[in-house]
Amino acid sequence: MMFKKILIANRGEIACRVIRTCKRLGIATVAVYSDADRHALHVQMADEVMHIGPAKAADSYLNMEHILTAAKQTGAQAIHPGYGFLSENSEFARRCLKAGVVFIGPSPESMDAMASKAAAITLMGKAGVPVTPGYHGKDQSLKKLEAEARQLGFPLLIKPSAGGGGKGMHVVRAAGEFREALATAKREANNAFGDDHVLLEKYLRQPRHIEFQVFGDSHGNVVHVFERECTLQRRFQKVVEETPSPFLDADMRRKMGEAAVAAARAVNYVNAGTIEFIVGADRSFHFMEMNTRLQVEHPVTEETTGLDLVEWQLRVAGGEPLPLTQNQIKQHGHAIEVRLYAENAAKGFLPVTGRIEAFAIPGQAFARVDTGVRSGDEIGIFYDPMIAKISVSGKDRAEAVSRLREALAHTAVFGMVANLPLLRGIARHPEFAAGRFDTGFIERELNTLLARPAPTPAAMAAAVISKLAGQNAVTGPWRADGWRVDGTHGRRLLARTSDGAEYALRINGGPAGFSLDVHGQQQQVRVSRADSEWPRFSLDDEPCTAQVLRHGDEFQIALGSEAFNFTLGSPFAPKAVGHADTATHPASPMPGRVVAVHVKAGDTVQPGQSLMVLEGMKMEYTLKAAMAGKIEAVLCKEGEMVEADSVLVEIKAIP
Repeated sequence: MMFKKILIANRGEIACRVIRTCKRLGIATVAVYSDADRHALHVQMADEVMHIGPAKAADSYLNMEHILTAAKQTGAQAIHPGYGFLSENSEFARRCLKAGVVFIGPSPESMDAMASKAAAITLMGKAGVPVTPGYHGKDQSLKKLEAEARQLGFPLLIKPSAGGGGKGMHVVRAAGEFREALATAKREANNAFGDDHVLLEKYLRQPRHIEFQVFGDSHGNVVHVFERECTLQRRFQKVVEETPSPFLDADMRRKMGEAAVAAARAVNYVNAGTIEFIVGADRSFHFMEMNTRLQVEHPVTEETTGLDLVEWQLRVAGGEPLPLTQNQIKQHGHAIEVRLYAENAAKGFLPVTGRIEAFAIPGQAFARVDTGVRSGDEIGIFYDPMIAKISVSGKDRAEAVSRLREALAHTAVFGMVANLPLLRGIARHPEFAAGRFDTGFIERELNTLLARPAPTPAAMAAAVISKLAGQNAVTGPWRADGWRVDGTHGRRLLARTSDGAEYALRINGGPAGFSLDVHGQQQQVRVSRADSEWPRFSLDDEPCTAQVLRHGDEFQIALGSEAFNFTLGSPFAPKAVGHADTATHPASPMPGRVVAVHVKAGDTVQPGQSLMVLEGMKMEYTLKAAMAGKIEAVLCKEGEMVEADSVLVEIKAIP
């Protein structure tokens, strides 16, 4: 039975993704929205919309009663939960069944079986699925956990038993770090999942994270739809995903696929799910957890199999058998997905908020973009800061990597900090190209990955052509601001990069060509197309075609598979005024809630001492003293919401 109308109990790119499949299948859609999402893209795309509450997720997207009421009022036959929010909540699945609404996902019993990592690991061991050595018991006393940690040895991993997404996970490398890491992990687990139960696992050196997409139906069929390599992560959250895995050979792929199917069968699994494995350098693999929902990274599976996994979800939820058997599922080529986040990778991957002044996506046929935002939209404090998922595909991995570089060069985010430089750094790193990486790759190589290429003369020439092509059309761009066709007067400009590098430019010439002088190095530019977005020119007789993306004086120039970002303006423009000294006036690095304050006025502190703990946008951050000093004032209190860059403490240095 194919549904006639479904409600999507989610937001952002996954809601938009589900709507697209429903439109193709002729299924009407109902979007729900909070106060913060009143004008969101998924609201505009749906056939009907229902308001479900304030911006805070607990009062809207996590409010079961409001969502079920919306389904009843609109006549929706089923609810697609997306991922996150209520997607793995067995109580919500039960309430859907009780209300006569189909939950597009697994049964509550299957979800319960996999909800606790500790219970799931025990169950998988009985089913013959390899599991990671560790402690998964119920005794959560400090004495017991410390004893188990000593027996297990270091390094080890502390993981919340309930929930996933990397929240609350901590690597402990030495016994002296254990107590503090345990307290933090339990607090984060309780905040995120309402359950502070943790488990301890042996931390594998040079591990890889490889998962298998599984699907079951109500007729007893279970298949896997191959693997996804999800090794490249930060804060235990995925950044890059691809399929096939460059690490697996045919025999290992077969064994892991069989284990994934066995894991799904052990809980009578129906609908889409993912079995996640941790894989050692010795090629041993161990069950980590099962995500009982559709995964963020499902597009790479779709791109290499030609399947629509959301359509499969809908058909299975409607009682149909799986469309294909295991032998009929084929994989072709290679696909890679990267997650574009509003976050500052140089500052510990802290999420950021703000307005996306301009957002450009790649237009190549080989690139797929899944997003829920547009230019002018806000990234707020209440939800995940992901802007988009960018996926590319090719006949093999080498072509996919090359196309990823090109797609990222033609992606731009203006108006706020994003992790685009990091993604570009990963795409051009030789170890990534060779498939040699593990889960610690980003942390080890971060400085290299964040290094931005200096703008080339060709990039600056493209920016100059674009800037002048967009000037006053009445007087002519090449006669304004001191320009002369005969070159008797020149124009001076200054290019500035985000790391503070400056390039003094002097331009002499006319619309057909000009000389470009960069710090005394002169090159001749011949313009064949003075276009503000796609200028065509030659630089010392070397032909160039560039894409220019621009917001005000901010430029991004794409030349082939490389992108260059800088501002281009007057050399006499004033520089931005710096912020107050952060050592004496520590400020919040992100918007969030103060969950703990560890100091008071009159206290003395040492460098590295914890001042307070902040929580926001799916993470916890400890604000630490940068110097020895005396606390003169604490400017916030526990439970208070603070904005990014708000000064929270005043410290007087101790001579």
